[in-house]
Amino acid sequence: MTQEIKFTKMHGAGNDYIYVNTLLYTLTEPEKLAVAWSKPHTGIASDGLVLIGKSDIADFSMRIFNADGSEAMMCGNATRCIGKYVYEKGLTGKNSITLETLSGIKKVNLKIRNEKVEEITVDMGAPVIEQIDKKLQVEAGEFTGTIVSIGNPHFVIFVDDICDVELEKVGPQLENHPDFPDRTNVEFVQVTEKDRLRMRVWERGSGITQACGTGACASAVAAAVTGRAGETSTLIMDGGPLTIQWDKEKDTVFMTGGATIVFEGSIRL
Repeated sequence: MTQEIKFTKMHGAGNDYIYVNTLLYTLTEPEKLAVAWSKPHTGIASDGLVLIGKSDIADFSMRIFNADGSEAMMCGNATRCIGKYVYEKGLTGKNSITLETLSGIKKVNLKIRNEKVEEITVDMGAPVIEQIDKKLQVEAGEFTGTIVSIGNPHFVIFVDDICDVELEKVGPQLENHPDFPDRTNVEFVQVTEKDRLRMRVWERGSGITQACGTGACASAVAAAVTGRAGETSTLIMDGGPLTIQWDKEKDTVFMTGGATIVFEGSIRL
């Protein structure tokens, strides 16, 4: 017996996922579906699969499965996309919602104009700065970075010229370094001007992506704590910009950016 599943393809700063409303559809083995559907030639093509569901402790819940089938704890870009999805699909009439994730409940504030969500700000919670100037040796050489957790792990490396980074080579070596038993996300960051940072990312479980919301937050915090930027900075990624504010008084990071619906469709199981 086949089942037709409707989905929405969305992206935040180029970080694209397949979104399914599990209030309407039950998906078994989402890990396998994420792998199959994320493939560019035989699937829908994406960085992974996001399930929007009910929650007993928040307005909605979010589960994220990377393109390799592994489950992610948190994704800032997906959080913004869900804010746009639930409002514009009529699942909520509120301009402020809560979202249950594996890294805790996130507060999502929507800027609405003419019944459309123009911009989303997410309270990402308190950053955890685990180590500054951590040196790691891999096949490609030695790299020094800052380890920051934004509900998931990040290794942030500052460079003079981001164009010199062989991300496809270095990324997987650092992701799978023995010092990260659960693997890590890897960001390379160049300071281009005051409070403006150029970032490229190798995401744990997905590889090179156009953007990473938690990675942008981690990079902004690493820049601030090492004196490279102030508490508010703009992160320019391959897919577009995000504004990150580290409110030290409240001990939280706010991420602001847009979300875009690319297309909608259906797929048979």
